[in-house]
Amino acid sequence: MTVRDGLHDRRSAQRRQTLVSGAAELAQRIAALPGGGGRRLIAIAGAPVSGKSTLAGQLSEAVTRAGRVAQVIPMDGFHLDNVILDARGLRSRKGAPETFDAQGFIALMHRLKAGGEVVYPTFDRAGDLAVAGAGVVAAECDLAIVEGNYLLFDEAPWRELAPLWDFSVWLAISEDEILARAVQRWLDHGHPEHAARERASATTSRTPAGSFARSYRPD
Repeated sequence: MTVRDGLHDRRSAQRRQTLVSGAAELAQRIAALPGGGGRRLIAIAGAPVSGKSTLAGQLSEAVTRAGRVAQVIPMDGFHLDNVILDARGLRSRKGAPETFDAQGFIALMHRLKAGGEVVYPTFDRAGDLAVAGAGVVAAECDLAIVEGNYLLFDEAPWRELAPLWDFSVWLAISEDEILARAVQRWLDHGHPEHAARERASATTSRTPAGSFARSYRPD
């Protein structure tokens, strides 16, 4: 797990990179970020099924227990609709960078950074579609924990996100582990083994771990 602390004072823009293990230490560091001057944005990034949602939830709970007001905001609500993907011939690549509304997501991050109440879209996995206006970040939330595949992606336009993060975490995972976890995810959803493996293979072919690793740049 690679962590970047992007918080800096006016005298220095140098970022510290270190390796830590365990959500407890991460939560302590995040809770210690200074408040005021807008909302702090925390990026939890990694390949599919790398554990982003789980870690983000753990961090939110731990940071809230420490006295801060934290909330998790998933990137999934910015999936392009299947109608658009079909029209562009991209349905089979759903989950790849070009199948998201990247500019819309970047705009949301700027709004979150400024503070105040912010409404955002969520994703209905059962319906396989985004739901507009289904999530709300309360005005009193001062730590937004954002989780998604491409938060640290070093390609346009995703690289525009880099200056917005006050703290970032990259979850490293091998392609073999992605495949194993993806199979288990679909099995847990009630799919037979052959169907689970077929869906898992589609996940790894769309977004191979190597492409994430090559595109992650820790400064």
